Formats: sequence, structure tokens, C-alpha cells
Amino acid sequence: MFDLDNTLHDASHASFGPTNEAMTQYIVDHLGLDHGEAGSLRQHYWLHYGATMLGLVRHHGVKAAHFLDATHQLPGLESRLRTSAHDRAALRRLPGRKLILTNAPRAYALRVLNTLGLAGCFDGVISIEDMTMFGHHRPKPDARMFRCIAARLKVPPHRCTLVEDTLEHQRAARRVGMRTVWMQRYLPSRRRPAHPLEPGAAVGVHPCHRPAYVCARIKSLQGLLML
Repeated sequence: MFDLDNTLHDASHASFGPTNEAMTQYIVDHLGLDHGEAGSLRQHYWLHYGATMLGLVRHHGVKAAHFLDATHQLPGLESRLRTSAHDRAALRRLPGRKLILTNAPRAYALRVLNTLGLAGCFDGVISIEDMTMFGHHRPKPDARMFRCIAARLKVPPHRCTLVEDTLEHQRAARRVGMRTVWMQRYLPSRRRPAHPLEPGAAVGVHPCHRPAYVCARIKSLQGLLML
């Protein structure tokens, strides 16, 4: 299972900034906060729940589908998308069933995959709309969701591998027995503050340190062929 943003492409360059801006503006428009308050609330919910949407749904009655659609329009996204041709080739050579597992909405995920020519490399997409249990969204890093997905796939967790840039998600996946591979290609530079939506913003772990719950580190998807 592969994360999408900052794992398969450089989302820090392509989409994180505009998505942040769109989410902040959504909060301004629908909650009546000023821009600074809206930005702080957006980041607070992302850090606390793993997704800004969850806080807005839980505390403000926001409709998840409306929020996802409004905040992922991202004009000009296609022109900013980039990935490595070598990574694309490595995906095609990699054995086994391959799925996208992303906290982003399905329409955005398909837009990215189709633009980068990666859609044919995967057997399916599990997006935030699919990560529900008992009527509630349970996106990464909810460990219950990882168990549920393994059950849906009819594969024991220890037969699953999560390739992901965000350590909090890896910790949860490892807790249920999945193998974890930490993609470090697009980690924020230590010389600048992490973007509020970038994985380095919340994990508090030195980018070169490998926590015990991480089974392997890679700088490119080609590294998967050697594991």
C-alpha cells in the first residue's frame, strides 16, 4: 500500500500550499473566523485528528464531501505535478498487488495518478471517502482502519507493507503488524520550517533517524526492489 502525497510525487511543490490556503479560506467562509484564526484552527485539527476535515465535521457540522470538493479544486495542479521516471519504472517492476492508500479525496488522487502516468501501476485506490467504520471517517493514522483494510483485502496485516512518508501513519500500521517503509525523498529540509501539512511538521523526529517501528528507509521507489 502506497501513500500518495510526498511518497509518489512532490506534493510540497505541487499541492500542499494551495490546499492549505483553500482549507483556511473554507474555514473563514463557513465559520466566520479571520484568516489567522482559521489557519490556526486548520492546523490544530490536522495535528489532533490527522485530518482537518475530521475536526470540522465533529465540531462544526461540516459535510465531509462538501469540504473535500471545495478544498481540492487546485487550479493549475497538473502543471506543478512531478515525479521520477525511475520511480515509475520501479513501480511497474514491483511484484504483488499494489494499492494507493491516501487521506486525500478520490478525485484528487485520480487526477494526480492520471497526470503522472501512474494509474496503471496500481490495482486500486483507497481514499479518505473509503476509510469509514460504523458511519465515521477513520483516516490514517487510525490503527482500527488499518486492521479493517487488511480484512477487506482478505490479507493478514503481516502480509501488507505500507510505503509512506508520515511517521505517525507508520507507527499505527506497525502496531497492527504491517511492514513499514519510510519514503524520505520529499521530506522537508532541516534548514527550513516544515510546511503545516508536511509530515515533518508533527512527528518531532530527526529526518535521518529511523524509529523502531520503521522496517526500512528509502530515498526512491527503486529501493523497494532491493528489500
